[in-house]
Amino acid sequence: MTKIIATKKTLAVTAGLVLALTSCTKENTTKEATDTASVANDAPAQTQTLRIAAAANLSDVLPAIVAGYQKDNNLPNQDIEVTYASSGKLYAQIVAGAPYDLFLSANQDFPAKLARDNSDQGEQTYAPFTYAQGQLALYSVSQSIDNSNQGSLNELFKTNANTTITIANPELAPYGASAKAYLQSQNLYDSLNAQKRLIQAENISQAFQYAHTGSVDYGLVAQSQIVATNATSEQFITLAPESYPPILQDGIVINALPVAVDFSDYLRSSSGQQYFLQAGYLVVE
Repeated sequence: MTKIIATKKTLAVTAGLVLALTSCTKENTTKEATDTASVANDAPAQTQTLRIAAAANLSDVLPAIVAGYQKDNNLPNQDIEVTYASSGKLYAQIVAGAPYDLFLSANQDFPAKLARDNSDQGEQTYAPFTYAQGQLALYSVSQSIDNSNQGSLNELFKTNANTTITIANPELAPYGASAKAYLQSQNLYDSLNAQKRLIQAENISQAFQYAHTGSVDYGLVAQSQIVATNATSEQFITLAPESYPPILQDGIVINALPVAVDFSDYLRSSSGQQYFLQAGYLVVE
């Protein structure tokens, strides 16, 4: 009987030690977890790189918008990478699997196609949105342009048999498509093309480069490019918006990153639209 009682006492002491050790371990584990959480909260927020595929005409305005977005939202460490090219080329890259998060096209067709493609494949689809309306301008560094009479453009190209003009590729670049439509409305496109006086550039940036370097006499370029270079009034004329198809520029979120959605909202905000207005675009209501 005495032996049994002694064994019970031994077990009780042992159990007490185990409970004490367990309690101590739990306390230490809790403290370590709390300390780890504290360190995590004190560490800078890690953000994913936002990769934007942007139409070539945005190269003069988008850097300022990116800087404004980072400043206005207190995100100085947000990494944003932008690739500029013709909208058609970017669309082809995205379809081929290029890892972009946001596509800013120079037209409405390509974002609409991506939305349809994703929907047909059962993938998550965001609705395209309009963020800007571009303007066309006739530009020359070698020829004086009469800003008072747009009707004189027709005579300009008809009377000088050696005059050359560049436009962006109408099949790939929306500015090129509108430029082609404008020349057709002036009954100039077919004759200039047949006489090899129409020089086709890959995109609107290359078209501007041809005109800006004097490689051609004139260029139908983006008004934003004119604003960016501070061209004089004798070097360009802004074409009437009703004289060519509207250049409505749409974007679409491709990858559901919060920063991609947030940046797309910023583009359409009053702050974002001010950048476009100052850069030579028409404000989107």
